Amino acid sequence: MSNPVSYPVFRTTDPAVALRVARELVEVGEPQYAEVSVDVELRTVREVLRIRDALPDFWFRKEDVEDWARDPSDPTGLHVGVHAPELSDDPDFLSLHLPLWASMQYRPVGSIEEEFAALVGSNIGEIWWSSLTWPDAPDSNIYGEANNARVSLLFNCRTTDLDERADDHTVLVHVLRRSSDKDTEERHASWLAEQIGQWIIGPRQE
Repeated sequence: MSNPVSYPVFRTTDPAVALRVARELVEVGEPQYAEVSVDVELRTVREVLRIRDALPDFWFRKEDVEDWARDPSDPTGLHVGVHAPELSDDPDFLSLHLPLWASMQYRPVGSIEEEFAALVGSNIGEIWWSSLTWPDAPDSNIYGEANNARVSLLFNCRTTDLDERADDHTVLVHVLRRSSDKDTEERHASWLAEQIGQWIIGPRQE
């Protein structure tokens, strides 16, 4: 099983424009089996409660390996995830476990993107579309690809690790990783971007 590699193809300070471009890129692929997922990092109690109340089907978790090692019994449930309706609204409890991550995964395309983009605010977040199928690009000697066909939209950061805060939002296209043929890998990403009038704007991301 392979893993995709991604290339940034668009960047803007307007989240609505970023979402529009990402959706255009999604439409380049075959969407029959496509799904969408979202994830956001919340660093204050206020933001946790705002997102919990606005998106009651979200799941909240703690990304803290050291915390897992200290107490693998997971008494809070935050290692595996807590559904929004069951998440405590006690500020003292929540502040002990910040930052929290909130996510919703593998939903129908078009079901959550606009609402999430409007709510993410200044938080680091991501929308990603998976289970696409990229079409053939015979003029470029590139053929249809399903397992690695994805699009992601990063809010307030520029890396897929979601670890570098930025003041803008980045759209990335994901293609088959070709360890021995990076030229083809980049040509594929470039060809996909060209289908919506964009181009590669930065180095590949693992």
